[in-house]
Amino acid sequence: MKKLFRKQEAVILIIMGTLAILIVVNDKNNNSMTSGTQQDPDKNLPLKQTHRPLHMWWKRNSCSLNAMNNNLPGFSDLPDHIKDFLRYRHCKHFQILQDIPNKCVSPEQSKEIFLLLVIKSSPENYERREVIRKTWGQERTYEGVQVHRLFISGVNSNRMSAKKSNQIIQLENQQYQDILQWDFHDTFFNLSLKQVLFFKWKEKNCPGVKFLLNGDDDVFVNTENVVHYLKGFRSDRHLFVGTLIMNVGPIRAKWSKYYVPEQVTTLNSYPPYCGGGGFLMSDFTAKAIYNASLNLMLFPIDDVYIGMCLQKAGLFPSSHMGIRTAGVHAPSENTDTFDPCFYQELLLVHRFAPYEMVLMWQAIHDATLKCGASAPK
Repeated sequence: MKKLFRKQEAVILIIMGTLAILIVVNDKNNNSMTSGTQQDPDKNLPLKQTHRPLHMWWKRNSCSLNAMNNNLPGFSDLPDHIKDFLRYRHCKHFQILQDIPNKCVSPEQSKEIFLLLVIKSSPENYERREVIRKTWGQERTYEGVQVHRLFISGVNSNRMSAKKSNQIIQLENQQYQDILQWDFHDTFFNLSLKQVLFFKWKEKNCPGVKFLLNGDDDVFVNTENVVHYLKGFRSDRHLFVGTLIMNVGPIRAKWSKYYVPEQVTTLNSYPPYCGGGGFLMSDFTAKAIYNASLNLMLFPIDDVYIGMCLQKAGLFPSSHMGIRTAGVHAPSENTDTFDPCFYQELLLVHRFAPYEMVLMWQAIHDATLKCGASAPK
């Protein structure tokens, strides 16, 4: 296996030399300038939140604060980010800052696109987007079908950081034409809003796309496997697969990033849903989710909200063993979970650093790779 990776070192060093500079600069900017929301990948850690008054931001989008929520019992004791969510959860219309209305050529011609990769990306995550473009997110024709790519984003909640990240997104879009950006704070509790805004955009600009892969910008995708799998389905039938989560309910512990108080919902259990790191759906299901969202109030946990929309539409999500939003677990202590043989038959794995995406993409496409076993069960 060491010999396999050494063969790719020359290619990887060129890419990673550039990424290393970008990552260092980005880290310095985040440490010195950013006081906004940090999306902590550890679900057991609390959500850090910025508190520039959000009403000043939403005012620009003609969405008024709902002061009625201020009278809810216990409202004054809630964390500020939850107070803001309750005051503005009715807001679903925001100005689009970066648009690519011709991404699918035209609404009529969008039916020629087989798979649209829809990647949720925070505005400052330039290096992640750049690596995805060069690896699994390449726009191309594979097995006779077209694969296209989109990143969806809001704006940084810190004004100084927003100025820089908006500039880099503008430059990226001039070169790649692959980013949709709306004028709302790109925070954890606004991920459901981001999804709703995308579905609305899709129905207007790309209504005929056959299938969607919806995922975070830190997932690794074996795109060829995804295309091969989806070719066995019809886009005009229900399909929604991922890592199925059932029989769970709201976390009421205030320290948790996923804290949802009773003022947000009195439900004790969530409907079945798939982990938000990544899932696949047909065009039929995407339309059903969007239509359900029109009459369903936003919920702060985006994958749960998608599950709520599916439930409202009378549809059910399914599990796929090739989608690992909880990562890959080694069958023994002596097994390396970064072994490319684990990934040959998988569709999607959550939580990859940019350099890991480069390494794995090169490894699974190496003609000399020999594997004696399939992906772990």
